[in-house]
Amino acid sequence: MDLPASAVDEAARRLLGWRITANGVTARLTEVEAYSGLGEDPASHAHRGRTGRNAVMFGPAGRLYVYQIYGMHFCANVVCGEAGQAAAVLLRAGEVVDGIEMARARRPAARRDTDLAAGPAKLMQVLALTRAADDTPLFGAGPAVLAPPDAPVGPISAGPRVGVTSAHDVPWRFWITGDPTVSGYRRHTPRARSGRS
Repeated sequence: MDLPASAVDEAARRLLGWRITANGVTARLTEVEAYSGLGEDPASHAHRGRTGRNAVMFGPAGRLYVYQIYGMHFCANVVCGEAGQAAAVLLRAGEVVDGIEMARARRPAARRDTDLAAGPAKLMQVLALTRAADDTPLFGAGPAVLAPPDAPVGPISAGPRVGVTSAHDVPWRFWITGDPTVSGYRRHTPRARSGRS
């Protein structure tokens, strides 16, 4: 993205409607979340600075940042902003627009086609992407390729990000208004610790 890291929220908005293709499946992005690494976003993996895990977030732009959650699911982000300034956009959900049969085979539990990629881990499953795709280019020879939309998207909605433990109410989750493939919103609730009697 040709925007500075300080405009990661605008970069996220602009990614809606883009298509990501990997391993025989193409999904049109319908929901994304912005994360800044400039020290003002405690929900960002880069909030406390560069580590081995988050180094790709610091650029260059146009690369894939992939991480694992709960020890089994993968999530993908598009790195954006100028090199050295961490910023990334989480790909939260999409509409499968090509390779539908392959997507169904990879997500047999999905009851409807609109559920196939309705969440960041589900999107990764239909694209068959894993941590091996981390720090690979999205424009060119990477395992995943990002392409601009054929037409402008309709109205865009904004709201709080999903499942973050900090900065709960920052309205940096963006989605195509009314799109049936958008994931459900659930605010993070910390687990209660069991006490001893």
